[in-house]
Amino acid sequence: MAIMDWLTNLLWHDGKIFGVDWVVFWTAVGWLGNAVFFSRFVVQWYATEKKKQVIVPALFWWLSLTGSLLLLLYALFYDKHHVIIFAYLFTWIPYTRNLIIHYRHQKAHLDCAGCGKSCPPQSNFCPNCGARLAATTS
Repeated sequence: MAIMDWLTNLLWHDGKIFGVDWVVFWTAVGWLGNAVFFSRFVVQWYATEKKKQVIVPALFWWLSLTGSLLLLLYALFYDKHHVIIFAYLFTWIPYTRNLIIHYRHQKAHLDCAGCGKSCPPQSNFCPNCGARLAATTS
């Protein structure tokens, strides 16, 4: 039993885990969630400016999912305020769905025999070189 007491004291002692104050830990999780969630706007802005059209890359949805889950953890285990918990409780659903749609769409792309570039699903001609794409049977 002495080993278990020693291990417990090593991990959790005086309200600290691994010597780090629990309040500081959860505050860091909250700020990290905010930083990740905010960074998605920078990613989306950069992608849009680069292409000169509105683009929402998969990274935007990954950052949305990660940031909102971190903020949900912060709300559940530290803040414990029902308004904040509810604000992030269901946000993972559209983020996850958008990632599923994105990867299904990406998987459905066709490779052009003429130039080797990836072409959008249901395309008849390659937008890069104009070659006719092979018909696919579904």
